Amino acid sequence: MSEGNTAFTTGSSEPNKSTGQYHSVKGNIVEAIGNTTGATSWQQSGREERAAGEAEINTAKAKGYAEGAGDRLTGKKDSIVGAVTSDKQQQMSGNVQQDKGQTKQDMNRWS
Repeated sequence: MSEGNTAFTTGSSEPNKSTGQYHSVKGNIVEAIGNTTGATSWQQSGREERAAGEAEINTAKAKGYAEGAGDRLTGKKDSIVGAVTSDKQQQMSGNVQQDKGQTKQDMNRWS
């Protein structure tokens, strides 16, 4: 059954896609058991845990997407500054950070 969800399902202040997925699946299983046995407390607990897991997944995706946007912006700035100042190292570092940010955003897009 579900523990109290005061923060995220992990009990930490940071959202996590893996633990969110775990709790979403666990909630589905608990709800299915409740449906099969007619135990309304299990049905309710399962629905709540699944909803909390889905919320944690979505929060983690939003956080990852925003971090990716920040990396892209910082990378773009560093790349431009490097190009203007003829600092090839800074320019390359900025390009790498931009690519990292793009990848992070791609990994956290909603389907």
